[in-house]
Amino acid sequence: MLDCVIIGGGPAGLSAALVLGRSRRHVTLFDNNQARNKVTHESHGFLTRDGVTPSELRAIARRDLEKYPSVQVKDVAIAQVSKQLDGTFLAFTEQGEAFRARKIILAAGLKELLPDIPGLREHYGKSLFSCPYCDGWEIRDQPLVVILDDPHVYHMAMTTSNWSKNLAICTNGANVLTPEQADKLRSKGFQVFFQRISGIRGQGGQMRSIVFEDGSEIARSAGFVGSKLKHATPIAESLGCGLNEKGGIIVDDLGKSSVEGVFAAGDNAVIMPSQLIIAAAGGSRAAMGVNMALTLEDF
Repeated sequence: MLDCVIIGGGPAGLSAALVLGRSRRHVTLFDNNQARNKVTHESHGFLTRDGVTPSELRAIARRDLEKYPSVQVKDVAIAQVSKQLDGTFLAFTEQGEAFRARKIILAAGLKELLPDIPGLREHYGKSLFSCPYCDGWEIRDQPLVVILDDPHVYHMAMTTSNWSKNLAICTNGANVLTPEQADKLRSKGFQVFFQRISGIRGQGGQMRSIVFEDGSEIARSAGFVGSKLKHATPIAESLGCGLNEKGGIIVDDLGKSSVEGVFAAGDNAVIMPSQLIIAAAGGSRAAMGVNMALTLEDF
């Protein structure tokens, strides 16, 4: 019987494993190595690790865990979790192996559904990014583009303007800006394009231009693109965890979900803002919640 199964080996899950290991809890962390930031060459904004690659950050964290004998890491995915009548949980790997635990931490993060624009994936993570706070500094003062087909585009444009005043906003055929918003953006010297994008041109991941369906083209060297987000696994839904208006798992101040014994941390709980350091903090918080719940049960 494990004290806790942690599903997800990103910053949230690794941080939770570290805190629980230091709390002398027997935990197993499951990681399928499908991190959303895998395409990124560098990760930023993480104190003492600014510019580290995602794989390096995970490797350093795993080495930290090796000091704690009650923590195990398995490079397999959890496919299903079921709650038992006695309140414990059975977690099944994709290979069918079962692990019983008293508590669960969901830290599998999110998956991105990028717009279906030819050439976008070839540039994503190299010159097109999702978060100005993560990658804005590296592309500052360049001719940038913001591609987003929902009303959040106005907020994204405002935010991105902190890094460059040479800005083009593309809604890819969606009428998601009010006339007042479009006028405000233009008054700042930004270009606004409502037509659909037919492709992104560049070479070796370095973007050169945006091409529209009417044949027109604008030169851009980098930028940001919005995506739809969904949970990396359906486990939270299958367990009956409540979700907030953004789709994140509802948790209290110590990461406890609406399902007794289930905790959540990282992007699958926060949704936005999505940053490594925020995810790691959430993992630490959820681990404290798990340890406190176990202590209260046993005391």
